[in-house]
Amino acid sequence: MFKSFSMDLAGRKLTVEVGRVAAQANGAAFMHYGDTVVLSTATASAKPREGIDFFPLSVEYEEKLYAVGKIPGGFNKREGKASENAILTSRVIDRPMRPLFPKDYRNDVTLDNVVMSVDPQCSPELTAMLGSAIATCISDIPFDGPCATTQVGLIGGEFVINPTADEKRVSDMALTVASTREKVIMIEAGANEVPEQKMIEAIFKAHEVNQEIIKFIDAIVAECGKEKHTYESCAVPEELFAAIKELVPSEEMEEAVFTDDKQTREKNIAAITERLEEAFAENEEWLPLVGDAIYQYEKKTVRKMILKDHKRPDGRAITEIRPLAAEIDILPRVHGSGMFTRGQTQILNACTLAPLSEAQRLDGMDVNETTKRYMHHYNFPSFSVGETKPSRGPGRREIGHGALAERALVPVLPSEEEFPYAIRTVSETMESNGSTSQASICASTLSLMAAGVPIKEMVAGISCGLVTGETDDDYIVLTDIQGLEDFFGDMDFKVGGTKNGITAIQMDIKIHGLTRPIIEEAIARTREARMYILEHVMQPVISEPRKHLSPYAPKIKQITIDPQKIGDVVGKQGKVINKIIEETGVKIDITDDGAVNVCGTDEAMIDKAIKIITSIVTDIEAGMVFTGKVVRIMNFGAFVELAPNKDGMIHISKLSDKRVGKVEDVVNIGDEVTVKVTEVDKMGRINLTMRPSDLAGKKEAPKAE
Repeated sequence: MFKSFSMDLAGRKLTVEVGRVAAQANGAAFMHYGDTVVLSTATASAKPREGIDFFPLSVEYEEKLYAVGKIPGGFNKREGKASENAILTSRVIDRPMRPLFPKDYRNDVTLDNVVMSVDPQCSPELTAMLGSAIATCISDIPFDGPCATTQVGLIGGEFVINPTADEKRVSDMALTVASTREKVIMIEAGANEVPEQKMIEAIFKAHEVNQEIIKFIDAIVAECGKEKHTYESCAVPEELFAAIKELVPSEEMEEAVFTDDKQTREKNIAAITERLEEAFAENEEWLPLVGDAIYQYEKKTVRKMILKDHKRPDGRAITEIRPLAAEIDILPRVHGSGMFTRGQTQILNACTLAPLSEAQRLDGMDVNETTKRYMHHYNFPSFSVGETKPSRGPGRREIGHGALAERALVPVLPSEEEFPYAIRTVSETMESNGSTSQASICASTLSLMAAGVPIKEMVAGISCGLVTGETDDDYIVLTDIQGLEDFFGDMDFKVGGTKNGITAIQMDIKIHGLTRPIIEEAIARTREARMYILEHVMQPVISEPRKHLSPYAPKIKQITIDPQKIGDVVGKQGKVINKIIEETGVKIDITDDGAVNVCGTDEAMIDKAIKIITSIVTDIEAGMVFTGKVVRIMNFGAFVELAPNKDGMIHISKLSDKRVGKVEDVVNIGDEVTVKVTEVDKMGRINLTMRPSDLAGKKEAPKAE
């Protein structure tokens, strides 16, 4: 049965249609926010997937380019693999939804969001986030919702709820917050050094708005919600736990787990696993569950020791950061390099500079953003965790980590006018044991400064964890979590920023939300740790960006010309500009407003190219002096090329102070000569002289600044 529900959301109409389309999905919501339309569906398999110990959730965000009136580029002319924005949106949808499904649920679930129409003033990403929650809530899939999501901007010091595309461009904050009825369950943010207290205010402003949306979702579920289906629980039997504890007492598990070396811990757990598999070799029911049971046993042991005894696996204090180290100039021939090490987490970052023409071209749904000047890429090879598997390119995790570090650094980059370069930083994970994305922020900062990129402030990143007990007041926040504390804990709260404030946040949790005291403590902890890293680790290595670029980096000089003369520089079919490039070996980028960037490694050739361009766009006047090449000889004189497509004529009588019988007695084709403009006639013809007496007191042609 078709039903429609509407509410006012940040001054725009949000409409949810149920029963109009996709009737065979477990749940479907046809979402309309302004003129943005997204179809959100939730489907689940009838039976659990065998042989797995995790919840198999897939979240898709499909960008259909017809939604913005575009035909996809390339030969295929249809949408291909997901864009980076689609992948990041899928991850943001996944993070608040995943904790609300039953932990022992093993049925495959897919949340699919198809973007079918885009109104730039109504975010399709936000619409899909709400649609996924609504489709799941009204479905028969077990789900402990609802949850709702709100975006917050900051313009002129005031919060803006669900900012439009135009507002986002001038906003100092791009914050996304998801909430349940009582708690905050997901935070994602990019910000221009926003103070911590202001960020906390914004988070809970979004939480308030989410409560209104949850009431709206409750009304939809009350009318259209299906009864949740029963499912086959895949929880480990208590009898198996009891049998394992008899063979491996809690004291032995504590001894196996609590070490500061990841490899030693893994070796200890492997030995226990082998022993238990031998013990249960004859029990066909329990043997397949041994691995999951040991994981749960290890998890309970770690959580108990942290929460009750304040003892961390590697022996650190609750607020203590692992040993830190920073280095620069590891790679001699790259434009800049930096390495940051925190315990058994190590990132080596390389910075590459290039002309703006090398900026990444975007073929997505944002009609206003066509290029991206700064690119941060993150790689996670298997050797970094002591494993072996072939490289198949970046996955969603790698893309997400790269985007998080990129978001943290964008606010401190110089403008294109200040630094007319495209910039790429690549983080190579050398070793991983917790929060490599935040180590990437630190390593990238070192790399950028070593490369001579004049960033405004140094940026550092750190992650906090959480272990909770039975009540909201029973918890402990951990500074600088390692991998084990991430796996077995309840939260990974990553914050990047400068000494002035926050530039990026990403929060992952495995429980049903966080209270305000937990969020405030986590943000305070990350600031304290960030200040320590900046002051005591990074600044002693490099305190400010280098004043000069690497000798291997391209040099770029910029001039501005009259936009109406761009065609003169380019020439018919690009002949003029291509000739300049061929002659000097430089790269030339010209923008529509007349900004000309000349890039090369040889500064003399850059200057030569600029001189040629300047001569092309300069209006020639009487009295100017040029050095040009003789390109044609006639009986009555010689023609000299003053600039591409600009020739002047020296009459034979003007070749010398003495009488000249034949032009070739003084000049030949190909000779470089210095000449002075005597006249530019009404038809634009340029008359020249090269008599020494005329060149005395010469007026130089204007040079580029």
